[in-house]
Amino acid sequence: MATEVLVPVLGESISEATLGEWLKQPGDAVAVDEPIASLETDKVSVEVPSPVAGVMGEHAVKVGDTVQVGALLATVDAGGSAPAKTEAATPAATATPAAAPAPAPAAAPAADESSDSPAALSPSVRRAVLEHGLDPATIKGTGKDGRITKEDVAAAAANKSSAPAPAAAAPAAAPAGSARKEERVKMTRLRQTIAKRLKEAQNTAAMLTTFNDVDMTAVIEARAKYKDLFEKKHGVRLGFMGFFVKAATMALKDIPSVNASIEGDEIVYHDYADISVAVSAPNGLVVPVIRDAQDLTVAGIEKTIGDFGKRAKDGTLKMDEMKGGTFTISNGGVFGSLMSTPIINPPQSAVLGLHRIEERPVVVDGQIVIRPMMYLALSYDHRIIDGREAVTFLVALKNAIQDPTRILIDL
Repeated sequence: MATEVLVPVLGESISEATLGEWLKQPGDAVAVDEPIASLETDKVSVEVPSPVAGVMGEHAVKVGDTVQVGALLATVDAGGSAPAKTEAATPAATATPAAAPAPAPAAAPAADESSDSPAALSPSVRRAVLEHGLDPATIKGTGKDGRITKEDVAAAAANKSSAPAPAAAAPAAAPAGSARKEERVKMTRLRQTIAKRLKEAQNTAAMLTTFNDVDMTAVIEARAKYKDLFEKKHGVRLGFMGFFVKAATMALKDIPSVNASIEGDEIVYHDYADISVAVSAPNGLVVPVIRDAQDLTVAGIEKTIGDFGKRAKDGTLKMDEMKGGTFTISNGGVFGSLMSTPIINPPQSAVLGLHRIEERPVVVDGQIVIRPMMYLALSYDHRIIDGREAVTFLVALKNAIQDPTRILIDL
């Protein structure tokens, strides 16, 4: 009996999604609760499990289609079994006394039927191939009918990075009249939502960015001194974000307008700090929220951030974990950024941008010394945050980072 697989409830106020990838093809055996498809919503990717064990039936929609909650995705034949592969004839069955004529050479498969052709790759696999700079023709597929999966791409990328560099060869001459190629890839729903929200922020807020720099010497020394003991006790590495999040919650308490938001003609002040932290995910940037960060220790903050980062890569973050937030911290320094002007995440009124640590000459007590410095950037909505408040916030943050004892004694 065929069981219908419907688009599940995706979360509050989310009524539709895009089919990102089929994880099971018609005829594949599926177990109960085994993922058969991946849906892309405005915030996260959601895997759709099979309600029963059996055999995958026909797909009702195609990759890239927009589907509504409750719509039919596919069917699963409950209790069925996958069709057995036809066995090759044995030599005894094919042997004849007379010599058989040589068979005609088999025709080469058409390009669009090849499992490694661009048309045969799912969107997520195609993105992974492009990100790693791989040739699909060199990847051995382990999926249905030899199709390439994301795991195949990851394995090929790992082999590529570990393989010795080939000997330099003379450059081959470009074929005469070779045409330049372009590829058009539809924006994922997540990327479309990011683009829409960021443009909305530019059009709505009176956005301004103020800069400062901070000497990271004290934090670097504290981290080097205690990182082993910290990891042994708390089971998580001691990074810089724990210091910055904790320092930010203290500065937000002193400058409440930076932690506020505009609703209509009212300013909403929050007596709590829900800190959104920008985390890189395979399909784009996601911003999960550290709830009540003002009540967490540095260790608690580091544990939460570490969990967010792992689940962002696995695609298992929940939509509720990315709702709300009163203030955002984005760390472009992990990618090597020296300076930037981050964009506000509405309805928040400010975002702090962190950047790479770089040794620079600075003047300390009348002497030129080399110190590890980082630029800080605070983008804010000038409608409710004045320049004086923005600068005061950055100075309070800078003082706490340059003297981490302030964080311990709440000063």
